[in-house]
Amino acid sequence: MTLADATLVAPRSAALAAAASPAKANAVVSARGIEAWHVESPVVPLIALAFTFEGGAAQDPAGKSGATQMLARLLDEGAGPHESDAFQEQLAARAIELSFHAGPDAIGGSLKTLVAHADEAIGLLALALAQPRFDPAAIERVRGQMLAGLRYQQNDPGVLASRRFFAEAYPDHPYGRPSAGTIESVSSITRDDLVALHARLMSRTRVKVAAVGAIDADALARALDRAFGDLGEGGPLAVVPETRLAGLGRRLVVDLDVPQSVIRFGTHGVAWRDPDFIPAYVLNHVLGGGAFTSRLFQEVREKRGLAYSVGTSLVSHRASAMTWGYTATKNERVAECLTVIQDEIARLTGDGPSDDELQKAKDYLTGSYALGFDTSTKIAHQLVQIAFEGLGMDYIARRNGLIAAVTQDDIRRAARRTLGDGRLLVVAAGRPTDI
Repeated sequence: MTLADATLVAPRSAALAAAASPAKANAVVSARGIEAWHVESPVVPLIALAFTFEGGAAQDPAGKSGATQMLARLLDEGAGPHESDAFQEQLAARAIELSFHAGPDAIGGSLKTLVAHADEAIGLLALALAQPRFDPAAIERVRGQMLAGLRYQQNDPGVLASRRFFAEAYPDHPYGRPSAGTIESVSSITRDDLVALHARLMSRTRVKVAAVGAIDADALARALDRAFGDLGEGGPLAVVPETRLAGLGRRLVVDLDVPQSVIRFGTHGVAWRDPDFIPAYVLNHVLGGGAFTSRLFQEVREKRGLAYSVGTSLVSHRASAMTWGYTATKNERVAECLTVIQDEIARLTGDGPSDDELQKAKDYLTGSYALGFDTSTKIAHQLVQIAFEGLGMDYIARRNGLIAAVTQDDIRRAARRTLGDGRLLVVAAGRPTDI
């Protein structure tokens, strides 16, 4: 696989920050107007495609949460003339990897195939996208799998804490509904719901595509029209209103008879498209995103032994963003654990990281970036996500330079916008004795 500028240079110099990125992507537009970001690499006879359509679980019909996830799981359960078993046999016989997934704002998937089987792979992808069968037997099988998962999760403290957290963070908003649905909502989804949702979401005008591997621009243009050209323009998407995290300062308990409480906590964030995202990303690495080096890991686990794991991440949706965190500790130590977390947030907001902490965070984030591009599939997924976010085809080349240029002033500004006054929405699933 071709990687440009893979050798790291002096990490302490913003001007010389390495662009650990795949070979330069080019735009390919098919005869029917479908665009893909393309990285040609003939080293291995493989082709990887990633694609995403605007509109995900936030578009689930009222009372039918889980519908988009069910749709994604049914796209390869029979298509065109092939029933489910026959379709899967077609994939397996040629070692074609095809999968679909759904998130809050998008539904998408990926395809990986040997060049020798590219024609068959593209044909099967086209059928899955444009002509899914939605056979009753397949629907009931997938419904049964989803319901079994939901029943299993009824006593999972991590799932219960996360569901309650998002319900409280986004009340009366699509992001507050569980994307996997509930037992009641999944049970109520009909074939007509799935057909209508498919017609609305699968739009050739709202798809982002990335292709990486041993395929040239002309062949890719033809493949794009075969794979996506039979799709319609889709239906109108429901407006997902802009929102901010609710419930800051609240501590809520999901009562569960377990010896350890699972904790979810969060506060405001900035979206990936926001100019302050990169400073917030570096700040988050210092706070809780840096695995063994983060402040929360050192203070919560290493110094006090309160938890086995603790961390934070930035969550970026189309209509909201948050800084989201997790940990788990003994019921009797929940209050102590939360105090340590909030103290570290306050200290980081008030004083900022040390110059050494900031530099180490930037060194790690720039130096490790190439690890996300070590396979064709990873490159394709990175490119399609960047396209979906509207960050520009040159973002990968610019990204390390943006991180290297982050200053203490940038960090303080990001801290004010995200960590703010330090108030958190906290949900603990268990039986904490002291909150």
